[in-house]
Amino acid sequence: MSLRLGEEAPNFKAKTTEGEIDFHEWLGDSWGVLYSHPADFTPVCTTELGRTAALKEEFAKRNAKVIALSVDPIEDHMKWLSDIEETQNVKMNFPIIADSDKKVAVAYDMIHPEADQKFTVRSVFVIDPNKKIRLTLTYPPSTGRNFHEILRVIDSLQLTDNYSVATPVDWEDGQEVVISPAISSEDAKDKFPKGFKEIKPYLRMTPQPNKD
Repeated sequence: MSLRLGEEAPNFKAKTTEGEIDFHEWLGDSWGVLYSHPADFTPVCTTELGRTAALKEEFAKRNAKVIALSVDPIEDHMKWLSDIEETQNVKMNFPIIADSDKKVAVAYDMIHPEADQKFTVRSVFVIDPNKKIRLTLTYPPSTGRNFHEILRVIDSLQLTDNYSVATPVDWEDGQEVVISPAISSEDAKDKFPKGFKEIKPYLRMTPQPNKD
């Protein structure tokens, strides 16, 4: 059964390239990004892991930790790290889970038999500090992920959790946002002191409230 938005992310204990972890304890009060790879020593995965390492500061700004997974053993992971560092010009700085028994992959429904009986698909889970799943994405094996989009979604989730707004199509941090329809225009005058424009009664735009 696939996991749904708002459900608790399953906890697990696992070996990683940075030692053994209890997933929920490892997350602590941080946001988390858990994503899977079909296999070690594959070209697209190598570029993705390198990109993640290069974005460490961007994830840190958002109080987010990243952890990757494949069903290969820890020995293969450790050998793969040097290839990633060499080809992507980075220093690996986040853990990769060794899930050779596929317990985590099964718990997170990362194996799709119609695509491949053995390997995980390119799954992404964004998990909030309450351990709730807030985003799921599934990519085909041939398509590398867009980490700018993953960061953009975290920005949106953190913004909309704290203000009565939603983010419109193609929104980027710093752009106008949508006022929740649950808030009356009268109340919006007090709640959004920067003002707002009413395009339709249900479509009102305001400057991003947490930006000067």
